[in-house]
Amino acid sequence: MRIEGIELVRVAMPLVYPFRTAFGDDDSIETVLVRLSSGDAFGWGESAPWKYPAYSPECGATQFIMARDFIAPLLLGHDLDSGKALQARLGGIKGNPFAKAGFDLAWWDLHARQQGQPLWRVLGGKDPVVDVGADFGIMESIDALLETIGNANQQGYKRIKLKYRPGWDLDMIDAVRKAFPDTTIHIDCNSAYTLDDLEMFKKLDRYRLAMIEQPLAHDDLIDHATLQGHIATPVCLDESITSPDKARKAIRIKACGWVNIKPGRVGGITPALAIHNLCEDAGIPCWIGGMLESAVGASHCLALATLPNIRYPSDIFPSARFYRQDVGMPPMQHSAPSQFEAAAAPGVGAQPDPEALDRCAIERAVLRV
Repeated sequence: MRIEGIELVRVAMPLVYPFRTAFGDDDSIETVLVRLSSGDAFGWGESAPWKYPAYSPECGATQFIMARDFIAPLLLGHDLDSGKALQARLGGIKGNPFAKAGFDLAWWDLHARQQGQPLWRVLGGKDPVVDVGADFGIMESIDALLETIGNANQQGYKRIKLKYRPGWDLDMIDAVRKAFPDTTIHIDCNSAYTLDDLEMFKKLDRYRLAMIEQPLAHDDLIDHATLQGHIATPVCLDESITSPDKARKAIRIKACGWVNIKPGRVGGITPALAIHNLCEDAGIPCWIGGMLESAVGASHCLALATLPNIRYPSDIFPSARFYRQDVGMPPMQHSAPSQFEAAAAPGVGAQPDPEALDRCAIERAVLRV
């Protein structure tokens, strides 16, 4: 397909309530939506690095600049017959996986629409229905957290993910495990710790956690391998896995027992598929994470969650959980308790709502051949 038009929109989507992690507190999510057009066909992509460069070195403002000034000119007017061809065009740009991801996701949506097939099927998904979990950030009190977890259990969620940071750590987990002895639980540290905290991590083994997600530095593999060698609880790598090459190295040195795949973090669906396949061949199970994207980006995550080596309920949420009005349409809604079903329509099955996009837009760019 020849890329004849590119539209970029950077938006800030206000959250219903602040999202608290080890990185800090956010009251809105910044994301960049990308539209690629070829003839009469088009496709939408999205990646959300957030407002500040805390989760990764990228943020919404830098992503938009990279997309407009450097990536779009490399693709506009060129024939791209595969995701690999798109990635090859961008190979000279170091890093910037979030900026690249928006274009890669849009290419896959465009490609699936041209094939007349839903994206999940084009990717090789095994079933459109996927299990998802419930995630909870740092809350005002442990009692409030326990009440929220109880509600999630009653709603049928198959696992609980808890944000974990200094001051909201062992005492919190101890209270949760006593209240819910049989619930599948894991914690997400968002790189808040170092190997100096090894004794604390050893104590976590007693709580039978499904995994400890990204306990150490965002770009580390070596220390994670050391940590995994000292604890029984599986380590899950998230921020550290930014490419198939990083995944290969993590597998080789036994740095983890799980890998969380976020298409924005790794540069798009094309590298996400490569990471999935590497892990499957090595016997490392995966699950799909997200960055609180709109329904556009979340639908891409949902398509990836149908792949055969996704062995754990993924981080995909109903739009109403975080947004009063989602920028994407249709909004994300459960097909059954703790489940979503990927769209049967050609492509990813979602695109921006024009009115919501206008209301939340910070800046735009339109480029044409």
